[in-house]
Amino acid sequence: MKPDTHTDPLAHHLLSMAYNNAWANHRLLAACARLSQAELQATRCSFFPSIQATLNHNLCVDWFYVDALERELAGQAPHPDCYQFFAVDEPFQNAAELQREQAAVDQRLLAYCRALRDGELGRIVTIARPGGAQQDSRTRLLSHLFQHQIHHRGQVHAMLAGTAIKPPQLDEFFCAGEADLRAEEFRALGWSEAQVWG
Repeated sequence: MKPDTHTDPLAHHLLSMAYNNAWANHRLLAACARLSQAELQATRCSFFPSIQATLNHNLCVDWFYVDALERELAGQAPHPDCYQFFAVDEPFQNAAELQREQAAVDQRLLAYCRALRDGELGRIVTIARPGGAQQDSRTRLLSHLFQHQIHHRGQVHAMLAGTAIKPPQLDEFFCAGEADLRAEEFRALGWSEAQVWG
């Protein structure tokens, strides 16, 4: 497969962050899929009350921001009712559905990041919030989205420690010497080291 690299270093870094995001979600949700339904929904001490609630929140926030990014890229107006993505607190009630839907939005984010070029990273993305428009550059909005995912994946990781499922390593993505540690997930995702890193 053709490497997903280009000559724009910052845009390529953001693309690598999107790959990291999809890989980490894949690895974490694969671990969560091994939980029983009772464990997935059990009340735990965290920002959200359960692993299921936290994973649903991450997904809904991704829908919210990826929609805004895609609309700006396509030259479309902001979503007229952006909070529709939060109409249901927990739209999915099992790990298989959460895995499927998270993988789908991760692919959308990868497609968006493939289209980025350094000279256009300052373009403004607008979100029509009811209290007033939110306006951020592509770079700032993407950085926020990646940090949001890292934040809540960390919470799920901590909650897994209270189960029989070993929390997965989520820091084995960037170093070249750790390729063997991510090889299984890369195969499952249909990626290669050459595709991601060039």
